[in-house]
Amino acid sequence: MDGRSLTLLSFILIVTITQAFAQKKSYIVYLGHHPHGSDATIEDHERAKASHYDLLASYLGSEEQARDAIFYSYTNHINGFAASMEEKEAEELTKHPDVVSVFPNKIYKLHTTRSWSFMDMMNNMPSHRGSNKANLGHNVIIATLDTGVWPESKSFSDEGMGPIPSKWRGSCEDNTKNKVHCNRKLIGAKYFYKGILELSPNENVTDSARDDLGHGTHTLSTAAGSFVPGANFFGYANGTAHGGAPDAHVAAYKVCWAAGCSNADILAAFDAALHDNVDILSLSLGSGASFSGGTDFLNDPIALGSLHAVSRGATVVCSAGNGGPDDMSINNAAPWIVTVAASTIDRDYPSFLKLGNQHIIKASSQESESLPQNKLYPFINGSDAAAPGLVNVTEAKLCNTSSLDPEKVKGKIVVCMRDLEIARLLKGMTVKDAGGAGMVLVNNEYWGDLIIADPHVLPATMITYNDSFTLFSYMKDTKNPKGNISPKDTRIGAQQAPAMAEFSSRGPSYVTPQILKPDVTAPGVNILAAFTEVVSPTGFDEDKRRTPYAFLSGTSMSCPHVSGVAGLLKAAHPDWSAAAIKSAIMTTARTRDNKHMPMRDLATGNEATPFAYGNGHMRPTRAAEPGLVYDTIVEDYLKFLCTLGFNSTYLRGFTHDKHFDCPSKPMMLENLNYPSISVGALNTTIVVTRTLKNVGPPGTYYVRVDAPPRVEVVVKPKVLVFSKVGEEKKYSVTMTSRIKEESQEGYKFGRLMWTDGKHHVRSAIVVNVVSS
Repeated sequence: MDGRSLTLLSFILIVTITQAFAQKKSYIVYLGHHPHGSDATIEDHERAKASHYDLLASYLGSEEQARDAIFYSYTNHINGFAASMEEKEAEELTKHPDVVSVFPNKIYKLHTTRSWSFMDMMNNMPSHRGSNKANLGHNVIIATLDTGVWPESKSFSDEGMGPIPSKWRGSCEDNTKNKVHCNRKLIGAKYFYKGILELSPNENVTDSARDDLGHGTHTLSTAAGSFVPGANFFGYANGTAHGGAPDAHVAAYKVCWAAGCSNADILAAFDAALHDNVDILSLSLGSGASFSGGTDFLNDPIALGSLHAVSRGATVVCSAGNGGPDDMSINNAAPWIVTVAASTIDRDYPSFLKLGNQHIIKASSQESESLPQNKLYPFINGSDAAAPGLVNVTEAKLCNTSSLDPEKVKGKIVVCMRDLEIARLLKGMTVKDAGGAGMVLVNNEYWGDLIIADPHVLPATMITYNDSFTLFSYMKDTKNPKGNISPKDTRIGAQQAPAMAEFSSRGPSYVTPQILKPDVTAPGVNILAAFTEVVSPTGFDEDKRRTPYAFLSGTSMSCPHVSGVAGLLKAAHPDWSAAAIKSAIMTTARTRDNKHMPMRDLATGNEATPFAYGNGHMRPTRAAEPGLVYDTIVEDYLKFLCTLGFNSTYLRGFTHDKHFDCPSKPMMLENLNYPSISVGALNTTIVVTRTLKNVGPPGTYYVRVDAPPRVEVVVKPKVLVFSKVGEEKKYSVTMTSRIKEESQEGYKFGRLMWTDGKHHVRSAIVVNVVSS
């Protein structure tokens, strides 16, 4: 081979290798707001789509390549597209003057009815339709972006429902093999999968919004399910199930699949839902991590979609995440979102572990079958029942799959240790498969006293770390240790609640500590709601049980509680903005439990702080008549973003006022008119201002302050007089640090309240006191 041939061959190899390494990935190109309005024609949408092709073609080389690359074109209210391209091409696109941001398509994760009566709603809610329609969410449309819907659930029956609202512009995708039939209750169902296929090509997607996982059905019914008498989970928690706004219409936008939720699909669903005219959007999902910088507000589809929604008058409610109890683990921290933490209710599921020495340990379970109570069963530690040839005995201690010896386990109660890796329900499956009679799941020191009632597939229960010493001492000191697990039970009122769930993500916000997150907490532990009948309540193929209602826990469950109440408020006050609805929910929240004690944090056993519960635990009936609200318009959020570094050109895309300009003097982030007050760093003195709007009768409000330790707080004026509805009054809060040494630094918590004797408008105060 001559030199020219070798050179040509080398060139071909270099090109081939370069092309191989120039791997394409999927990106979202965000362009802001469309110039066309709500009444856009088909031609408007086609022009928008063509403009996307033209823009991308200028970087890829041809319109044909652009059409092949783009798999979503957002043409309703959100302007942008999702496309496959090389990283270099994505970087070049960021330089285009019309491009606000370009960010990778990523996978987000799901943040996985006594709860309503616990919040005093049953005392104010009629038991059937026909009266007080506004209080039930009449004519309101609540949508979830989740795993879809199980349309056959009784929670979505349209019996007694009124007509579909005339404002509805959506549809039901029922022309597929796995069709979803809609009705006057479930008025919309759509699915989005192009983004997840870009990231997970082998994902088993279906051409249907039908729920194969159960999560979306659960959240949608929690928010707005119809009244269903006799709902229960294998006999547990029997009663009438209903959502927060049972007369609201619902729509399901399926964006989550087994592999997770693609943010390209999430943004497409936002665009569709806003076109369809939904009133409330509920998202029990998130990125799984805090933002790493301020610019991420415009690199996150939930923050972006939510800002567009708020600009159109819709309220967006999101889960805070399940990253607790770590600090700064909060998800969905944008100030225009209602961010919800998770707490317990007063219903528990006690199960008692009986030892052979007559000692009884209180535990917790939702087992679907019980042991006969006329005999005792031998105990055995998982570590003592390791399968033959098992190299790592720790696997047996944790009761991992196939780690137990059936000959040692058969007919015995196996004691398994809880850990972070192996699912609790999987441990029970392992014991059952090995022939065990039952299981005791034991907390280690990390989990402490937080025990969870799980829907085990065999007689099983969970005990606390402290009680484990009693059990292990008995097993060690007794020649033939035996015991039994009591049958299932449901009790109401005995449990001190609400208390903050250990898993609930905590503040402060990494990006903007000047905004307290989460906003509120709501029930999120052992919540009974509708479920799909495709899979078992454990999610394991080996579990053949099916149930129309199931228990789930997580901020995924607390989020739709607030979404339902937002629906009630929208029905009762259709002229309220999203900010007013958020304010009403936040300022009427409580920080004490049903025993009139400060809310506890189950992660520590100590008093919880606003970083766990925000402004407090939601109280729906109080939120309906808050007296005063902290209202905020979209331009206020844009000024907030200006301070974070965004320029006017980008931000004009969110407002119909094309003359919007960032203020010459950046606003102080603490001065966003938020229902809580948070100071990121106080070393001397800071003055924060707020504006209150009267939404109740005329009245005179007086201020009360519970100042944070070592912080002097002065409010001016101390009295606000309102003579009419809609009247606004400003006040200032001057905070001065009184620390004397570095050991006194850190976050301090207080409270401010305006009251006319009937209404109590509460705001949490959080101050990070630092030395000057």
